Amino acid sequence: MSRGFVKEDDQEEVPLVAPRADLPLGTENFVTQNGLDSLLQEREILLKEQENLDSSQEKEYRITFNHLNAKLQLLKERIASAKIIDPKKLPQNEVHFGAKVTFINKSNNLTQTFQIVGVDEANISKGKISFITPIAKILLHKKVGEEAILNLGEKKNIFEILKIEY
Repeated sequence: MSRGFVKEDDQEEVPLVAPRADLPLGTENFVTQNGLDSLLQEREILLKEQENLDSSQEKEYRITFNHLNAKLQLLKERIASAKIIDPKKLPQNEVHFGAKVTFINKSNNLTQTFQIVGVDEANISKGKISFITPIAKILLHKKVGEEAILNLGEKKNIFEILKIEY
């Protein structure tokens, strides 16, 4: 039966789900072990929410169930594509994925520390930046004492690497 012959109130709403953090096409989904653990924990929380839905209000139940199901589908795809990077297996004297990097911005003498992580675990307020950000890209493969240059149009920011931790 065509959906055109169904009462408006009976039509199921299509859940709108915000996309996950952007991962450009063709880019591998690198994660730290903590990042994967967070994704798995998020999946368990969503599954529990789905299990504990109140089915007494059928319409609300279906809408909420479908919304959670859509979120789970996106999450499952991200988990399936995750590639754990073990920073201990990388050269410890260079900036690589998983590194916590302290650097000084020579244009304003501001010292900052960021850990380079996967797109889903990036959180600037926690000092974690995604490996696909411009600043992370210019820091990769640098050593203590080396400079990384971020071109911002006509302006250049020069960052000197002060410390690398894994």
